[in-house]
Amino acid sequence: MPKSIRVGMSEIVVAETLDILVTLGLGSCIGVCVYDPTIKVGGMAHVMLPDSSTSKEVTTRGKFADTAIPDLIELMQKKGAAKHRMLVKMAGGAQMFAYPGMSPQMHIGYRNAVAVEKALSALGLRVSGKSIGGHSGRSIYMDLATGTVKVRMLNSPEIIL
Repeated sequence: MPKSIRVGMSEIVVAETLDILVTLGLGSCIGVCVYDPTIKVGGMAHVMLPDSSTSKEVTTRGKFADTAIPDLIELMQKKGAAKHRMLVKMAGGAQMFAYPGMSPQMHIGYRNAVAVEKALSALGLRVSGKSIGGHSGRSIYMDLATGTVKVRMLNSPEIIL
């Protein structure tokens, strides 16, 4: 029976077991899942913010899209994953709170999604499946035996990416 490996906020986890990587309660955050189907190595990052340049000190590289994505790919490669085989899926980026006249800077979910895709593109990777935006939080489950990513939202059917 596979066990669940929890990926917390701002964390990056890479595993080669046949377990399930899980991140719960993604609001404006983005869960990025990367999988190499040949060697069954998978990784997940729970990204909170788009850009580390506004932070005085980056102590948690998994927090920002521009640092989390390169680190996730590097950790995957250290486990033997090859970039040309990597499948990338992402979920999250909801706009959990909105009000009239809200500044575009406050649309963190959208900005996170754009930053994640930009960081992936800079590494020559593209997203093959995603569930992004809206106003509902998400939880994601990545099966390391198959690479299947399931997305669950409250009062919605399960999405398989």
